[in-house]
Amino acid sequence: MKSHSVKSLVFDSIGFAFVFCIVIIGIANPSDEQWLNLKLNTLIAGLVAVLGGIVSYLLNTNGIKTLGEYLFEPDYKKIQSEELPFYKKFSHWQLWILLLVLFVAGIKATEFSLYKVLDKDGFDGAMRIFSKLLKPNFDLLPSAVLKMFETIFMAFLATAFAIPIAFVLSFAAAKNIMKHPIAFMIYMVLRTFLNVVRSVEAFMWAIIFSVWVGIGASAGMLALMIHSIASLAKQYSEIVETVSDGPIEGIQATGASPLQTIWYAIVPQVILPYISFTVYRWDINVRMATIVGFVGGGGIGKLLIAYQGQAMWEEVGCIFFVIAVVVWLLDQGSAYIREALK
Repeated sequence: MKSHSVKSLVFDSIGFAFVFCIVIIGIANPSDEQWLNLKLNTLIAGLVAVLGGIVSYLLNTNGIKTLGEYLFEPDYKKIQSEELPFYKKFSHWQLWILLLVLFVAGIKATEFSLYKVLDKDGFDGAMRIFSKLLKPNFDLLPSAVLKMFETIFMAFLATAFAIPIAFVLSFAAAKNIMKHPIAFMIYMVLRTFLNVVRSVEAFMWAIIFSVWVGIGASAGMLALMIHSIASLAKQYSEIVETVSDGPIEGIQATGASPLQTIWYAIVPQVILPYISFTVYRWDINVRMATIVGFVGGGGIGKLLIAYQGQAMWEEVGCIFFVIAVVVWLLDQGSAYIREALK
């Protein structure tokens, strides 16, 4: 089976399985006890996924193009495919049905209600908080500014320490470089590891490091660094995967080694996007540093959670003011830097 057919089958099996599961849930209306039966639910999900794959295979073999086939088929097939009206394309109907089911399931899962949003008592309570936030107590300004400097330095060090590690890892995490079977295995392991690290939010890393090195800015910086390494390595590797093959083939024709090929053919193509992404990552880290402070990571987040926990909203308003000004200044500065690097 061709690679695009496998991708199509997997995509469609998941899509069909999701729709089938929602229908089954709607009909069966399981109890809380049934929801907690992990073995049974996993078995049902697996069987439904197999059923979805069978449905996808039967549709495609009978000339009915599914959404997965439409997305993953080669470009020459897309060009050759007959243009049909929207209502005659199964893949389009499949997409809209999938989006509709996702929308309905999302509303059900989040228990979203316009009644709660428009409820007068809740709205009045929110307005009372907003009114106090808009009257900040600037007596707290010196402490807030001091903690904001700590936050900025946390973000700076986290980004600076992450850059060289992410730079090296990015080439090992790029599919177009790791083509040899052994290299490809390294690529798969590394990308999986990076995805796992990125899936753990920075505030969770802050909890771990606050136990490891103690509560404070050091724990927050290390948490941001770990998350930045995984995120930057992924972003850098995706840039490497989009480089032009011409310079690579030219350098290889001279008998250059793999390291020389990377340094002379790939690095010149990616260095400016690397710098742009790095500046943007520092901007992100400044914002994330506020969150890690909530769990012992130091910085202005620690100050914010202290006053928020005591419902001292005027003081919280002052902290919000400092955060907003610094984020705006950093956003403007990073935008000018990225524009200059184009």
